[in-house]
Amino acid sequence: METSELVWIDTHCHAYASEFDQDQEEIISRAIARGITKIMLPNIDMDSISGMMRLSEKYPKQCYPMMGLHPCSVKSGFEEVLNLMEKEIDKGGYIGIGETGIDLYWDKTFVDEQISAFERQIDWAKQYQLPIIIHSRDSLDLTIDLIEKHKDNRLKGIFHCFSGTTDQVEKIRALDFKVGIGGVVTFKKAGLAELLPQIPLEMIVLETDSPYLAPAPNRGKRNEPGYLELVAEKVAEVLDMPLKELSELTTRNAEEVYGKKV
Repeated sequence: METSELVWIDTHCHAYASEFDQDQEEIISRAIARGITKIMLPNIDMDSISGMMRLSEKYPKQCYPMMGLHPCSVKSGFEEVLNLMEKEIDKGGYIGIGETGIDLYWDKTFVDEQISAFERQIDWAKQYQLPIIIHSRDSLDLTIDLIEKHKDNRLKGIFHCFSGTTDQVEKIRALDFKVGIGGVVTFKKAGLAELLPQIPLEMIVLETDSPYLAPAPNRGKRNEPGYLELVAEKVAEVLDMPLKELSELTTRNAEEVYGKKV
């Protein structure tokens, strides 16, 4: 069976980014043709909201917006940004909180502020009963610890762009969270393909993180949601699983996070 005959959900995609200004309709059309029926849109900052909303309004059955402040966008004065974002959430129509979390790769200047912003957004996820989508670059242990600190039966979500250890997998499993598997699984020497068989199947969701982290053979180029099929093919190969079975599994897992009605 061809991949395009199957149903896939891209659980993390910035399809509203400026990298797609010239051909946004084309990339969405290609994704739909390849079976990617739903594209989840994590927000970045105040400036990204308008483009994200335009895309979701144009494709209401394919593109679904979230609200959150990316950790790399946390600077002085972030509290007021979060106040404005909370007013946006109150309007309704968002399917998740994020992308939020902590990034210790690019800049550690605002680590304390990142933690504070993340904890507030964790509170939003519980208050509004929405899944939280977590960015944890070079901070996976810290983000796990913070979720453990605040966990209750209202909190669920995805550790986006997962690349960790078996011990971290077990901790995330205990939290009843999912892990997002994207283009990195196709990278040689990344180690994710070797780890993948150790991740319980009920934890796996697929993502592209477009326009970033394009899977091989497009590594280093602009990523797009249609490339999710390349991620799926690699995951199916590693797990020795038919694509149809992987499609059903990952769709079910994504729906456990976001709900079936989106």
